[in-house]
Amino acid sequence: MTRLWVMISGPYATGARSEADRAENLRVLNRAALEVFHRGHVPILGINLALPMVDVAGPRAYDELMLPMSLAAAERCDAVLRIGGKSEGADAEVEAIVRRGGRVLRAVDDLPVVPR
Repeated sequence: MTRLWVMISGPYATGARSEADRAENLRVLNRAALEVFHRGHVPILGINLALPMVDVAGPRAYDELMLPMSLAAAERCDAVLRIGGKSEGADAEVEAIVRRGGRVLRAVDDLPVVPR
């Protein structure tokens, strides 16, 4: 079994009214990523690629960096795990992966376990 590169897609800023809400959304995404890793795959989170650059560039750079980084990463992923509620960005990630023939997963358990 080959390890898959799996994008974890879900809301980060959508519906978040505070920094604490965004932080909780990020924890949810990262928990899912850890579960994907424990099944033997490579989890990819667009937000984790963009946030360090936003931190350096400043909050105004969020829109400039977030979705373009996520969609660039989606071009390399084999599958997407769509979690959580409404998110236009997450839906765009799913569309990008589906357009390339990638799989859409709704639960971590849908991923096969890759023996280590």
